[in-house]
Amino acid sequence: MAVGASSVTVPKDPGEGPAPGPGPDGGTRSLPGRLWPYALAALPLALLAAAAYLGRYVRPSADEWCFLPVVRDEGMLGLVHKFYFTDNGRVGNGLLVGAYAEFPVAGHQWYGLVSGVLVLGLLWALTSLVLRRAGQSVPRGVPLLAAAMATAAILFATPNTYKTFYWPAASVSHTVAPVLAAAAAIPLLRASGRRGRTVALAVVFAVGVFMGTLSEEASVVALVVLAALVLLAHRLLVAPVRRYARLWAAAGMAGVAVGTLILVTSPGSRHRRSRFGADSASMLAPDTLIDAAKAFVHILGTVLTTWTYLGAVAAGVLVGLLARPRPGAHRVLEPARPGLLLGAGALVFLVSGYLCTVITYPVFGARVITTERTWNDYLIVWVVLLVAAGALLGRALRRHGAAGALPAALAAALCAVTVVGLALPLSELGGKMRVRAERWDRQDAVLRAGAAAGERVMPYTPTKVGSMLEPFAAGGKRIWPAQCVADYYHLDKVTRGTRLP
Repeated sequence: MAVGASSVTVPKDPGEGPAPGPGPDGGTRSLPGRLWPYALAALPLALLAAAAYLGRYVRPSADEWCFLPVVRDEGMLGLVHKFYFTDNGRVGNGLLVGAYAEFPVAGHQWYGLVSGVLVLGLLWALTSLVLRRAGQSVPRGVPLLAAAMATAAILFATPNTYKTFYWPAASVSHTVAPVLAAAAAIPLLRASGRRGRTVALAVVFAVGVFMGTLSEEASVVALVVLAALVLLAHRLLVAPVRRYARLWAAAGMAGVAVGTLILVTSPGSRHRRSRFGADSASMLAPDTLIDAAKAFVHILGTVLTTWTYLGAVAAGVLVGLLARPRPGAHRVLEPARPGLLLGAGALVFLVSGYLCTVITYPVFGARVITTERTWNDYLIVWVVLLVAAGALLGRALRRHGAAGALPAALAAALCAVTVVGLALPLSELGGKMRVRAERWDRQDAVLRAGAAAGERVMPYTPTKVGSMLEPFAAGGKRIWPAQCVADYYHLDKVTRGTRLP
């Protein structure tokens, strides 16, 4: 096969084009020049692969002790019924949780791989389509690089990777949920005729309804983003598509409203609000709003000082350095206005983050600053903002004649350093997960054997990892979810064990 036929073996990404031309800025038509984006993308992809491999050490804990017996005895619909009528009203959440709980331990082990591939694939498609709709062409592999770095930042730059990536119950609500919401834009970006636009409207409405029953926090973020699109369409989009884009955003907001109505009127949601005292009055009380603001400032302090997010900026810089106008492109995005884009993005991030903190504060109180999984719904906005900021910086460097090999090399080096910075704590976490898995498996075998032999009460020793809840925490004072553990093993009761089998 001819060297110049690389597009035969490596499919084009939507929105990608041929290398812009010779030169270090995006440049060279040589084989190394075409392959280096893939080589650099291999670093975050290898990190994702390693993280997925460590998923073999994931075992049930916390809420999942309670989910698994229900799905085993009543199936996925039994869990959906329990969520709607008893727990929280999250019908969509029950469907996703039930999907992996159908395969008890194996579902937990494979969840990281499946969710990681899903997040990466959706972000890759979005990156490619946004570049196309902006009338830009980049070398093959660059959208994959940007999406892989963004995925790594979303999943592993968090203070608690276990709850963000490995704990399925948290991931479906706060990690995968906002990415699914963002993916509703894919049909919009691909629509080219009346039929395509109709499909895009139907998809965003359906996704909105599902999001409303999946995650309150992701719904809040979606509403803020869609509202910003309605308000700024005349500044961001070319005139022929503005009216339709506003209609699309309104359809998404209507879908979220319908889904949220289904959730908040459910018996499960009413029961949860009464249990935590989290009614609308307490949520909007001045003290709650002030305390939530203080908590959000504390969260911002953690996020803004997490240096590994710089990998997203570096990937964006490479996009900006290498992008070139696509001749004859059907562009729907107005030429980028850095101040407007970054200002609007920052405002969306701050508003959505604060509102998410407000709605979670009545449940978690001051612990919201350590309940990192609830941050992930709006941290996707933060990562996208950083990639956009990097792209605008790269474009500015290119326009001022500074787009030589040195800026690209520095950005690539920062990507590599970031991956190393994310890999070290992941490796440490993997060791802890392996130890927990070995202990969990030994205890699991003993409990199953005891139950099969007719035992009705047996001791259970907590096996913790990633700040997950286990029975008999706080020195044995916190019993939950001990009864769920007993149900899982067909026992009447488990007592606090003091030593592992």
